[in-house]
Amino acid sequence: MKKLLLSAAFTASMLGGSAVYAECGDVTIAAFSWQSSEALSNVDQIILNAGYGCNASIVAGDTVPTITAMIEKGQPDLASETTPSLLGGVYVKGEAEGRVAEVGLAISDGTVSGWYIPTYVAEAHPEIKTVDDAVAHPELFPAPEDASKGGVIQGPQGWGDTVVTAQLYKALDLDNKGFTLVPSGSAAALDGAIAKAYEQKQGFIAAYWAPTSLLVKYPMIRLEGAHDAAEWARCTSVQDCPDPKPNYWAPAEVKTLASKDFAEAMDPAVKDYLGKRSWTQAEVSQVMAWMTDNQANGEEGAKWFLANMPDVWTKWVPADVADKIKAAL
Repeated sequence: MKKLLLSAAFTASMLGGSAVYAECGDVTIAAFSWQSSEALSNVDQIILNAGYGCNASIVAGDTVPTITAMIEKGQPDLASETTPSLLGGVYVKGEAEGRVAEVGLAISDGTVSGWYIPTYVAEAHPEIKTVDDAVAHPELFPAPEDASKGGVIQGPQGWGDTVVTAQLYKALDLDNKGFTLVPSGSAAALDGAIAKAYEQKQGFIAAYWAPTSLLVKYPMIRLEGAHDAAEWARCTSVQDCPDPKPNYWAPAEVKTLASKDFAEAMDPAVKDYLGKRSWTQAEVSQVMAWMTDNQANGEEGAKWFLANMPDVWTKWVPADVADKIKAAL
């Protein structure tokens, strides 16, 4: 983070005419390609700029390459929403060496990833509760391009969940059990594949996570599986590991990460904000539902949240900062 003294004119424009000087400087914030990350990254941008006089900008990316860049190159400065347990050895090593730091919680009650099946399949086949139960029946989950095989729909490359899905698929030897991996080129493509199958009442297995607005519109059941933390660190979350063993996601904490230089140079007021700032699954689900219903992007979702849920975010900042943000909106 470059330390600088912001001009009174710039600060006044951000704070609705109140000329306040602040040392904050340039801040780059990573936004990943799913709704909760897009929304929270934009919330942070608005609050840092309007409330603390920063010059914060959004940088689009994907989890693994972005966190790798934070560790190896010190940029971007901040990742508002990450799940460190999905990032594998690159994060463990970077955190141990002090090149990336946890500076807050993003979702206070965490997140859970897994392989999901539609509720109508689960209700028609109550015996299917676990991953092993599901993969014993490829005929119930036809692949979109080849109905003679079962399909496992995965997210785009660069997601931690995509790495885990590929390793779990390999560990279960699903190529030889009548399945095929179904790639998605983007978050939108993943959601689109699920929506299409759901609306046609087809069976499918998809790698997904909660909280999301998609699960409100298209209810799905998470398949059960056993988690081995040691195996997770050794191989399940490591893309190039050649010999994965069967494993599964555990509920995970969702953190805010900062690069070493940003964490060390961070203004104490900004540090206090990031330490207090988090929302619950229920709160972020409200934001995501509004975004989905209104085809809104992360910036629009952030503005809607700040305008309509002040009882949540005003607890994160002092009263004078809250007034500046309200004035900017």
